[in-house]
Amino acid sequence: MTIYLKNKHTLEVDDFIFRCSIGKNGKSKKKREGDKKTPIGYYTIENLYYRSDRIKKPSTNLKCIKIKKDMGWCDDPFNNKKYNKLVSINKRIKCEKLYRKDHSYDLLIPIKYNFLKPIKFKGSCIFIHLTNNYKPTAGCIALKKSDFLIMLKLINKKTKIKII
Repeated sequence: MTIYLKNKHTLEVDDFIFRCSIGKNGKSKKKREGDKKTPIGYYTIENLYYRSDRIKKPSTNLKCIKIKKDMGWCDDPFNNKKYNKLVSINKRIKCEKLYRKDHSYDLLIPIKYNFLKPIKFKGSCIFIHLTNNYKPTAGCIALKKSDFLIMLKLINKKTKIKII
């Protein structure tokens, strides 16, 4: 199964077409940290992370991980060991907090962009996450909750995403 990001407003999964939002500055083959662009390419996806205090464990074939208050995703290109990895929050690590007051990260799936051997400044924290208003993101792909839950029933750990 492949998820297709067709354009800045359309995500296609199997026979389903979902409205979405992407990075404020569009898509790019030359993604850079902080450029607010969604990286063009063909990627695998990670596990599902979810806020168990807000959402019951969704029906999916992905491995589900409960988001804890101390979880973050390192977005510091100067941190060679932790860049673009799941981390425990502390003052020495610059990171995107996963446990948020808003509901954007109540459900999220990291896209394995710049993932295995991260290259400094190439970009980090590229997720599929939630939106209520389809405002542009910092580079992620955002869906409304009902569409995200449908997508979760269709995908599995072998699913890839193609951003065209």
